[in-house]
Amino acid sequence: MPDALPSIALPPGWRLDARDRVGSTNDEARALAVAGAAHGTIVWARRQDAARGRRGRAWSSPEGNLACSAILRPDIPFARAGELTFVVGVALADAVASFGVEPKLKWPNDLQIAGDKLAGILLEAAVAPDRSVDWIVAGTGVNIAHHPQLADYHATDLHAAGARDAAVETVLERYAAALDRRLAEWRADGFDATRAAWLGRAVGLGARIKVRLETETLEGVFEHIDPSGALILRTDTGRHSITAGDVFFGRG
Repeated sequence: MPDALPSIALPPGWRLDARDRVGSTNDEARALAVAGAAHGTIVWARRQDAARGRRGRAWSSPEGNLACSAILRPDIPFARAGELTFVVGVALADAVASFGVEPKLKWPNDLQIAGDKLAGILLEAAVAPDRSVDWIVAGTGVNIAHHPQLADYHATDLHAAGARDAAVETVLERYAAALDRRLAEWRADGFDATRAAWLGRAVGLGARIKVRLETETLEGVFEHIDPSGALILRTDTGRHSITAGDVFFGRG
């Protein structure tokens, strides 16, 4: 029999759906959202067996790392759904920073420490008949005790970065509290406040980067993100507004 799952302190109005083992917390949260689960429901599992990242990429999620997915019902036009990627990213960075490390945000949805990937974010959303957001599932995976050894990118975990006191339960609690605060800020002040906070931790801002698109790779200076969250890249041929792509800089 698996050990009992510990209790987690969440902000008022939030609730935890704790599991021992699932295929994907995003899949579980999506099913709950379709069934009408309330805003602020977090699905957390000790272990995921079929975790995934952007574009269907595999994501390593062994026990000892954080895997959770939050159901959000923000009551906004569907065109603004992408803003929540940045809200979640800033909140996750707040939580990680509380352990005494310095996370950076890589556009659009990764956290890094010293250039190494620490965490990833995957948002999935449903549109209502009136073109508003029905629900958003914000999945997060944070390397706490383990990180993968992969050829295509460098990774790290909180313990390896020096945050030896970080545990899954405390990271989850601090992330939920930060997400609650950042959502309240976003509702009150709009995306500009979130955008400013995100840019304050952005990696590669003002530097030359490469952005791999579906059909080409562009190279230029990462100038900023615009009010919709698109990356603005200045190349020799002008400025490009990029809404989806893979960013490369620094080490190969």
